[in-house]
Amino acid sequence: MPLSLWMSLAAICAMGAMSPGPSLAMVLRHTLGGGRAPGVIAGVSHAFGVGFYALLTVWGLGAVIERHPALFQVITWGGAAYLAWLGIKALRAGRGGALHAQAAQTSMGHAARDGLMVALANPKLILFFVALLSQFVTPDMGAGQRAIIVLTAMLIDGGWYILVALGLSHSRVLPWLQARAHWINRITGVLLLGIAIRVVLG
Repeated sequence: MPLSLWMSLAAICAMGAMSPGPSLAMVLRHTLGGGRAPGVIAGVSHAFGVGFYALLTVWGLGAVIERHPALFQVITWGGAAYLAWLGIKALRAGRGGALHAQAAQTSMGHAARDGLMVALANPKLILFFVALLSQFVTPDMGAGQRAIIVLTAMLIDGGWYILVALGLSHSRVLPWLQARAHWINRITGVLLLGIAIRVVLG
């Protein structure tokens, strides 16, 4: 995979991971309630859930492209519409998207379970990955390139939440995120709309 293409993939994965939502609130809750270790465990287990969906999407998209190009086009347009809807929703969130996570008593096991289940119980991840990965998957793509896509999604997702957990142990990250959540929503909304347009045009 060319470096420029991988950087585009990494940027979109980072944007998805950093956008405020239930996953970020879950990591914040476990970090505030149990400290650094449960927060890190929650972030890592969430990344495995993301990797599972990315794996299904990459191999599934490859089969659809190869056998049903017309169906793949429909999936691509549907994914673009979903990305556009997410973008509009993020733009409309404004300050309402600010995070207010409360601490809760937790343990390593609870953090691992919640991290995985928040990812797996979110079917919107499949739609997000279909829309996202349709730009990067090709019929002749080898297993190595597919693995790079899956690992990129996992490492960026897990890396972001680990950074959040580590930063929260110094107690200044949450107020920073809360104060800037509306800007994160706006930037995310614009980028998602841009990606949707690019998918439709390209």
